[in-house]
Amino acid sequence: MTGPELKPIPVAPADFGTDPRDQEPSRWHGAFRRIVTGNGLISLLSVVLALIAGSIMIAFTNPEVQEASGYFFRRPQDTIAAVWDSISGAYVALFQGAIYNFRADSFAVGIRPLTETLKFATPLIAAGLGVGLAFRAGLFNIGGQGQMLMAAAAAGWVGTSMNLPWPLHMLVAIVAGVVAGGLWAGIAGLLKARTGAHEVIVTIMLNNIAFYLLAWMLATQGILQAPGSNNPKTAPMAESALLPGILGPQYKLHAGFILALIAVGFTWWLLERSSLGFRFRAVGENPSAAKVAGISVGKMYFLVMLIAGGLVGIAGVSQVLGTVTSGFGGDIDAGIGFDAITVALLGRSTPLGILAAGILFGAFKAGGFAMQASENVPIEIVLVVQSLIVLFIAAPPLVRAIFRLPQPGARRKPNKPATPKKNAAQPAEEVSA
Repeated sequence: MTGPELKPIPVAPADFGTDPRDQEPSRWHGAFRRIVTGNGLISLLSVVLALIAGSIMIAFTNPEVQEASGYFFRRPQDTIAAVWDSISGAYVALFQGAIYNFRADSFAVGIRPLTETLKFATPLIAAGLGVGLAFRAGLFNIGGQGQMLMAAAAAGWVGTSMNLPWPLHMLVAIVAGVVAGGLWAGIAGLLKARTGAHEVIVTIMLNNIAFYLLAWMLATQGILQAPGSNNPKTAPMAESALLPGILGPQYKLHAGFILALIAVGFTWWLLERSSLGFRFRAVGENPSAAKVAGISVGKMYFLVMLIAGGLVGIAGVSQVLGTVTSGFGGDIDAGIGFDAITVALLGRSTPLGILAAGILFGAFKAGGFAMQASENVPIEIVLVVQSLIVLFIAAPPLVRAIFRLPQPGARRKPNKPATPKKNAAQPAEEVSA
């Protein structure tokens, strides 16, 4: 008589490296997942709350409102009218500076603010995709600044040092920038996979290294510094390396926006239709369960950072080959690497959401200058509104409480069944029965 047949126990394959998240996901991991991939309604309501807070600040900083409030109790209608004029004037100026200028003489001139919005949105979309893709894999990529700087350095070197025909020169510069951004982010992914080093610390250090490395290259003849100049700035990009304009020379919108749209489509396909994207999402949801299922968590960390850095690299490429073509300095990132974090949070780390959030923040940038010029609204108020959006997104319970939305997982209390009333004419023993 033979004993029961013994079946081999499946063993997960060896991981790519040491993974500090082999244990069950912590409370912080769950909170991180809810913030970066939560309900889109929370993002919309966060924008509404931030705009309301911005309206209050606009009213308080307006000189006419301050003057009318001095005699509020005597003529309150003057204060109310001044508040309305200040807020409505500011947001009308924001719209006309970001979407369409109704005062323009022709449609071609009136639509120019929209092209400016899309120009500002181009690097925000690309960099936001890089940050959001890392979010989906459970990594907090705040190294967008360093990745942009290295991409700009590589694309700028190709654009100023090589002599190739168009469009070959442009394509080589684009590829160089994307590869440089991917490799720079890949350093953080490799250290995360091999040693368990936290990606936040590593990407912060890489930002500083990239900044000073670019400063050295801009100050060194033969690398990036313009020939015959002592200024820390590159020479103008060669005409054969520039991204062409989309709508003609009267607009500043260039083909970088098309690259950003292609990046949106690629990221959507990667996350929603490819097996690699499924593994990214599985690791982001629960790295311990993903490892048990046979997914190399460390390898996914390395690959996702590599691809995320390449997406951020598109932002650097669009800056030096499309927006700032007369030569750039150490401030070429213009804070886009950190603004991309806000864009990814507002877009809930989804490609289409990041596209919409990038356009919204591009509108803030384009319209903010119009608000300041026509209504004397401090440009810092736009920055405060952007910061408040992040604050409200990071606090979904606060937004739900303000708008009286049900908390996730909350159950309604069942209605108590009505107690039958006694009939006075009915015998007591019959009721008890």
